[in-house]
Amino acid sequence: MRKALVRTAALAVAGLLFAAGCSSSDGNGTPSGNGAPVKITSSGPPSKFRGTELDRPMEKPDLALTDTSGQAYDFKARTAGKVTLLYFGYTHCPDVCPTTMADVARALTKLKAEDRANVNVVFVTTDPERDTGPELRQWLDAFDPSFTGLTGSFETIQAAAKSVGVPIEPPVVKDGKVTSTHGTQVVAFSPDNRARVVYLASVGMNPDGSAAGITADDFAHDLPLLIHPDAS
Repeated sequence: MRKALVRTAALAVAGLLFAAGCSSSDGNGTPSGNGAPVKITSSGPPSKFRGTELDRPMEKPDLALTDTSGQAYDFKARTAGKVTLLYFGYTHCPDVCPTTMADVARALTKLKAEDRANVNVVFVTTDPERDTGPELRQWLDAFDPSFTGLTGSFETIQAAAKSVGVPIEPPVVKDGKVTSTHGTQVVAFSPDNRARVVYLASVGMNPDGSAAGITADDFAHDLPLLIHPDAS
């Protein structure tokens, strides 16, 4: 039942831009002032993945940012040859960002050591003014010290996110609080630098009491399939 619910939920959003986030978008799933977004679609027979398998794999973006130690980081080059989970969020996020990172970290503990060594997790801040390298590093270390944190100009980050269908908007101050609106999807790239599966993370519970959105068990189920695509 759990797998069926996940797959049903994934297909319910197929063909639309994933738009949920720590704050809302414009109601239609389109980031305001950002042009036409990339649409993520999935159809056809049931997938072996618990995430949403894409009809048309997306190319890994050419993304040159800065890591938490202040060094230049070429996303495509540094993550080539491994499964890479890409997520856009911010450290002051009150809900979905820490929950998603915790689920990914927990999933990795369920993998065989040789599979774990073939997975990169990259977190790109959507709030670069507040997420300094040291703060981003400290926040990620609470989940898994191997996670890579990246920062840079907001314009560069927004363009990269848009290229893989993730809407993000500039942080805004409302009622004395800074809020960063961003999509909640985790984009999974296979070792050939192409995105094959997308996971819609969320916080809360389904009406039947099961967890809403993707879970650690779902990531743990799918990662070996991405690492070993030809395995039976």
